[in-house]
Amino acid sequence: MTYCVAITVDAGLVFCSDSRTNAGVDQVSTYSKMYRFGIDNQRQFVILSAGNLATTQAVISRIKKDLRNPNIVNLGNVQNMHDAADYVGEISRAEQEKHTGGSIFEASFILGGQIAGDKPRIMLIYPQGNHITTSKDTPYLQIGESKYGKPILDRILKPETGLDTAALCALVSMDSTMRSNLTVGPPIELMVYQVDSFAPRHARFDEDDEYLRELKRSWDARISEAFLQLPPVIWPMVDTFVDH
Repeated sequence: MTYCVAITVDAGLVFCSDSRTNAGVDQVSTYSKMYRFGIDNQRQFVILSAGNLATTQAVISRIKKDLRNPNIVNLGNVQNMHDAADYVGEISRAEQEKHTGGSIFEASFILGGQIAGDKPRIMLIYPQGNHITTSKDTPYLQIGESKYGKPILDRILKPETGLDTAALCALVSMDSTMRSNLTVGPPIELMVYQVDSFAPRHARFDEDDEYLRELKRSWDARISEAFLQLPPVIWPMVDTFVDH
């Protein structure tokens, strides 16, 4: 399984992904699901992937190949982020259509980044090739095993949230997912992009990384402390329970 999340705040973008893939109980492998493409001082793109590994690798390979040909549409010459999302969606759909077998070859992508002169954006690209973007009320997008890491995102993230806080939020969201689903796991990749910088910061945390362990310990301890400080249940003033 996979879990990837991308966050957009006023200060920039945050991307986080795991690296575990599963093809059965005895076939667990590690593959990066985060890819970066860019031209210095002009445009930067980050792609997160989930779904069939052969499809996602074929899509990324095609994107790399197209970048070497300036005479065709590619991430180096698209005019805006929506065009970039359409481009990736078309490639994904074409790769899926090469095979038969229903949904087993499906793949989803999150595309984020900035083209000079426009503001940073993130897009979720569905297997069918269409895409959506974020809203003021939901400043993040997820693919893969999304349900376990969603509550922290809903509670913390706002447009004015700082990049460092958003990055922590992404990591805690990933930790919550790994705790509840063993098919999601390290190495964890984190990328932070500040508006107009055109120079993302990247970090990779392996399974034995001390920072990840400390983050998990701290989060677990704070959750336990907060739970113990909740107001007690107030029971109604009744003497006996009457079964109606």
